[in-house]
Amino acid sequence: MSTMVIAITLFILALIIGVTVIGRVPATLHTPLMSGANSIHGVVLVGVIIVAAESNTVLSYVLIFLAALLGTINVVGGYVVTDRMLDMFKPKPEKTDDKNGGEA
Repeated sequence: MSTMVIAITLFILALIIGVTVIGRVPATLHTPLMSGANSIHGVVLVGVIIVAAESNTVLSYVLIFLAALLGTINVVGGYVVTDRMLDMFKPKPEKTDDKNGGEA
């Protein structure tokens, strides 16, 4: 069996397992789980750097660029979602009922 067939088979199996596992997570835990997983995807950026060192064709440069772009968006998105979740737990500032904005 060729290495390409093995790689495609592993990719499809990982995709099926990932969708199955994430699909069974309750809605209340989905956002914290995904934000943590997205921030961990910084490993993709390390992989992009390693692959970039060995690339030498235009197609590989395009794929490396796309991997770096999507990996960066994923990492930043994970941190943004985590920050928004943490903001929900911060105490809200108290409102004043004064007509002059709380000035004395």
